[in-house]
This record gives sequence, C-alpha cells and structure tokens, in this order.
Amino acid sequence: MRLGLIGYGSIGATLLGLMTQTGLRVAHLSVLARPGTGATVKGRIAADQPALAGVVTVAENAAGLLHTAPDLVVECAGHGAVAAHLPAILRAGVDVVQVSVGAMSDPALEADLRAAATEGGARIVLPAGAVGGIDLLAALAPAGGLEVTYRGTKPPRAWAGTPAEAVLDLDTLTKRRVFFQGSAREAARAYPKNANVAATLALAGAGFEATRVELIADPSTPGNVHSYEVRSPVANYRMEIENLPSAGNAKTSVSTVYSVLREVRNRMEVVAI
Repeated sequence: MRLGLIGYGSIGATLLGLMTQTGLRVAHLSVLARPGTGATVKGRIAADQPALAGVVTVAENAAGLLHTAPDLVVECAGHGAVAAHLPAILRAGVDVVQVSVGAMSDPALEADLRAAATEGGARIVLPAGAVGGIDLLAALAPAGGLEVTYRGTKPPRAWAGTPAEAVLDLDTLTKRRVFFQGSAREAARAYPKNANVAATLALAGAGFEATRVELIADPSTPGNVHSYEVRSPVANYRMEIENLPSAGNAKTSVSTVYSVLREVRNRMEVVAI
C-alpha cells in the first residue's frame, strides 16, 4: 500500500510506530505537513521510524500529496486540515480515513466533503475512535426512534484551552462537574479537540441535533471515560469505556490510534473485521 498521512502529531507518530510494531509495511509513505515545516517533519520521521526513511515523501500541500499517488490517506491534523485538504483529495478519487470526525458538525463542510467524495468516487471512512458499539448503533439507525445520550468525562487538565475554562477553575477543581449540556453539533463545534466521539455517535445514529451530550470534568476519573445510552424500538444498550489518555496529548484517548490502525489494517489485510 501507498499510504498518505495528513499531520504528524501525536496520533500520526503513534500510528506509524504501531504499524511498524505489528508488521504492517507500506511501499511508500507520503506526509502532508504545514507549509514551512516539511524538512523538520521529515527529520522527525527519520528519527522516530528509521525503517521508513527510504520510503518517505513530505509534501506541504494537497497537490504534492496527491502527486505521490497514495492508495489511502489518513487525516489526523484537526478540523482546519479537513476543510483545507480533504475535498481535493476526495475529488481525486482517494479514500480518506477522517480522524477529525467533529469537522462534520459544520453542515456546509459536511456537504462539501460528501459532494467531493461522490464526484471522485471515493469514500470517507469515519473510525470509531475512542468509543465502542458504533456498529450496533449504525445498524439500529434505520429503524428510527433512536434516543442517544453521550457523556464524556476527562480529568480537568484535559479540558484546558477549551470553553470549560470560562466556567471552571480547572487547576483547583476537587469534585465532578458537568459543565456542558447540549446537542452533539454544539459540543463538536465548541470542543473540536475533545468531542469527536459525540460527532461519531451522531453520524452513526440519531443525527447531530437529536444526540444529547454532557461533558464532565472529574479529578477522580481513571482516564478519559466515554459512556452513552441508546434506546430504540429494536434494542436498548449502554456502553462505557475507560481509556488511557495519549502520552502526547491528554485530550486524545490512546485507543483512538488503535482504531485508526484497525482501519488501515482492514485495508491491507485479506480479511477485514
């Protein structure tokens, strides 16, 4: 496989490391970096993954990435990167694993991405990320009547740099506090680095407006805890997952990277599950 990667932060670096550890080999790796950072990123990849040094190309725009003819592109660079690069890549007919699922909370951007994928005959793959049971939720959606409530609980410092700082003193918080209640669209727009799970649940199930969200800061939480409840005419269930935060970014659950690895593996292996 010729793999493209948009962004080389915590998720991108961890993904490449896991691919090496699990024996997934690529014929070529092309990385899309921010303008002016190409040489730095290439040096970091060479230092982190010396086995890839001979097969890496670093581009600084979507045209440069597409020039390397990737079979699959993994986006892990945030909402801005989705808007800036994915339409062109999809129109070129290249499938994309979109990690920044919350970007779909912008109706205009979602419409543009869907139109670009249709035009290019490409697919947008949304990984489950840090949450489980997405297969069941998506299976129940056609029956209608879904009621979905999601609760995202993280340590106080994981909410640093978000609107939570306006309502909580994150440094001195001593007890569990619910600081946001609203729709999945509102959550994904206000907390783009923390609420991708809410967007994933909305897209798989009842939609952005009907999916209810609570965001919680809790100094006693064992990690990043994602829980949600589903009621439907077909089945009812509850899911709760305790995730360890990523070593490079407390806002991201480490299981998110394993979810992305699964999507890449399913593209490369003869059996997909």
